[in-house]
This record gives sequence, structure tokens and C-alpha cells, in this order.
Amino acid sequence: MTNHIRSVCIYCASSDGIHPAYTEAAEQTGILLGKKGIQVINGAGSTGLMRVLSDAVLREGGQVTGVIPRFMVKNGWCHPELTERIEVETMHERKQRMAAMSDAVIALPGGYGTLEELLEIITWKQLGLYRHPVVILNTNHYYDPLLTMFHHAVNEHFIASGHTRIWQVAQTPGEAVEMILTTSLK
Repeated sequence: MTNHIRSVCIYCASSDGIHPAYTEAAEQTGILLGKKGIQVINGAGSTGLMRVLSDAVLREGGQVTGVIPRFMVKNGWCHPELTERIEVETMHERKQRMAAMSDAVIALPGGYGTLEELLEIITWKQLGLYRHPVVILNTNHYYDPLLTMFHHAVNEHFIASGHTRIWQVAQTPGEAVEMILTTSLK
């Protein structure tokens, strides 16, 4: 079964100076999404994996819509060449808009913001507020400690075992894109 995925929200780092494996995975994800004509929704960042992914999508003729709070635009943190830029007032508004515009989520490696976005969308899915595929791209085993924590929370009965099906884990960009296209919607 193939889902009709028109857009995917990508959570990822805006950090520079990271291991090349992460940059390569972000670029490959962007290439795959651009070639498939899947619109990317992201945080409009001008640096890090967000920039690499956006540039790759755009090079392939794809579209990138960035959602960014005005204070970030004023600080010069916005990618200047996106297909569309949506300015919002708050970080909360940003996350809500990105989720509302997307048919799926892929989380690439990242820091506090990425982790917070990923955990929030998983929570929204658990509550039935988001009903689309959520895929964790575990490049270079980056998310292994978090996945161990999730399983520990299940073992300690803080998370129901059935809720581990809220997300899927991919090891490669190709697997991640395939998962958003084939995961059954519930």
C-alpha cells in the first residue's frame, strides 16, 4: 500500500560542524524527497542539516516551505531561497503550523529543538491529534540512546507497549522515505 504523501515535515539540526555522515544523510533525504515531488516543511533555517536538506530538495526541483518565528528572521537565521516562507509569532505556532501542513514527519538527528519536536509529535500522535507516519532516521545510531529510553519507559509501564508503534525507525534516508510512503495510517 502506498500513502498519498504530498508533504513531509522534517525535524533536524541547525548546527554546523557535525559529522559528515549526518550531512550526507540530510542531503540524500533531500534528494529523494525532491525527486519524488514531496514538498518539505521545515523550520526555514539557514544553517546545519536544515540548510543542507533544503538545498538538496531545491536542486532537485522540489519545494521547501519554511515556517519561522519573526525573531529568527530578524536575527538572520532564515534560509533566503526557500519556495515559501511563513512567518509566525512563536515557536509553539511554528510547530503547530508545520504539523498541520504535513502528511508525515521524518526526524533527522538534532539537538534540543529537534528532540522536543519529535517527542511532541509522538505525544500528539498518541493523543490522536496527529494521524500521519512518524519516522526517526537513526543515522550513525544517533537515536539509539533515546530509543533505549523509550523501551525502558515501556518496561517501567510509563508507556504502553502498543504505543511503540506510533513511530518507526529507519537506518537510511531511502528507508525513511519508503516508510512514510507505505506506513498504514491509523
